[in-house]
Amino acid sequence: MQLVFATNNLNKLKEVQSLIPKHIKLLSLKDIGCFEDVPETQLTIEGNAIQKAEYIKAHYGFNCFADDTGLEVEALNGEPGVFSARYAGEQRDANDNMNLLLENLKVKSNRTAQFKTVIALHLNDKLETFAGICKGEITTTKHGDKGFGYDPIFKAEGYDKTFAEISLDEKNTIGHRGKAVRQLVDYLNTLDI
Repeated sequence: MQLVFATNNLNKLKEVQSLIPKHIKLLSLKDIGCFEDVPETQLTIEGNAIQKAEYIKAHYGFNCFADDTGLEVEALNGEPGVFSARYAGEQRDANDNMNLLLENLKVKSNRTAQFKTVIALHLNDKLETFAGICKGEITTTKHGDKGFGYDPIFKAEGYDKTFAEISLDEKNTIGHRGKAVRQLVDYLNTLDI
């Protein structure tokens, strides 16, 4: 079986590849010749995941799945949320995004946050979604050089290290994307394919 993972983010691809069973061949957008920006114009994380999966199915014909992830900060009314990648602007720069978030939280004592990932699977003309949440808090400064995105400023509940300070295996075990991907894999394992 082969599935397209509708992402251009090589870090996401690496994370997900380590979780998908070996009998499922994972293809990237590059592998199917998709070099355009896949639309993400919805106002919810789930909406964006569904939009991306439907776009690949409609334009390329492949069974596929897409994810969208957002960091939701309680004291900022859920921001940056669906706009996490572009929080500080269209340049999508992780450091700019983290710096803006830390600045916006400077005067806030509540640093509670959660990462949320929704995966939309478009398989044989049927759509399924899977969600994973990791609760935690935003640190006051950046720590670590692993991971990507907001990882250097996010500590999961019960951990004293940021996502950027722990191994990929550990992050996949406790993290939002790992939780959503495990639900996807469990679902795929129930199918007779």
